[in-house]
Amino acid sequence: MHKSVLLKETIKYLNIVEDGIYIDATLGYGGHSGEILKKITRGYLFAFDQDVDAINYSKKYLDKIGSNFTIIKSNFKNIKEKLEELNINEVDGILFDLGVSSPQLDNASRGFSYHNNAPLDMRMDYDNPLNAYEVINNYDVKMLFKIIKDYGEETYAKKISLNIDKFRKIKPIKTTYELSEIIKDSYPYKKKILHHPARKTFQAIRIEVNHELDILEDSINNALSLLKSKGVLCVITFHSLEDRIVKNIFKRVTEVNHELKNLPIIPEEYQPKYRLVTKKVIVPQISEIEENNRSRSAKLRVIERLWKDE
Repeated sequence: MHKSVLLKETIKYLNIVEDGIYIDATLGYGGHSGEILKKITRGYLFAFDQDVDAINYSKKYLDKIGSNFTIIKSNFKNIKEKLEELNINEVDGILFDLGVSSPQLDNASRGFSYHNNAPLDMRMDYDNPLNAYEVINNYDVKMLFKIIKDYGEETYAKKISLNIDKFRKIKPIKTTYELSEIIKDSYPYKKKILHHPARKTFQAIRIEVNHELDILEDSINNALSLLKSKGVLCVITFHSLEDRIVKNIFKRVTEVNHELKNLPIIPEEYQPKYRLVTKKVIVPQISEIEENNRSRSAKLRVIERLWKDE
């Protein structure tokens, strides 16, 4: 069962108007989109996703709420291009809910979870030519180390990458359980007790397969450029790498250029076009974490556009 994370908070900060145009850049299984659709009785929703399973499920769910929506099968990196094709140049609000949905994790055949045995896949888009099997078996050991270290922030990245290389020289690594066991064997015994050793490496491989960080910065910048005056962008992240990218972009666009800060009067055209809606990052309440443990690492950041160039 999929539970949308920080649902109440996101809907609150989107400040939805009933005739507004809204974008759900990460449709998933429709939790956020459904709540938006309920509120835009005279507006319109455009939702993006690259996972055909999620699209098929959400289409049926959203049809029960209203007809004023369009689902676009595409990665959110194409958000600006796809909307321009539909003559949409500005919107009232945009949501990104990054990471993997519960159904993707729970569907063993997708290969996202180290809790289920499945072929190494991890593709969010079935049309993606790159999968986890290719990464694990064909990337050279230096590249594997870099991915696991950088994307997983894994302390034992060197040992894990060397053990993967050692194992695959004997026979290909085909399943999530095989990979998980190799990772476990790379960890000191005391560290295995604290959390599942495979978590960080699986995250790293998933990010590589789906190019998640490569496209995030451009996608957030494109989303910001689409906002109307008073339009809002909400971004939910689930690990520090994503959150750092979002935080830095938001900081950059809400601050005056450091070279101009000492001027007695800063000309209007050099004033920031955006403002942080909340100074502190928003995290789930304890009650939500107790109900949905997967929400524990979620962080929500919200930004508003103040003005647009004429």
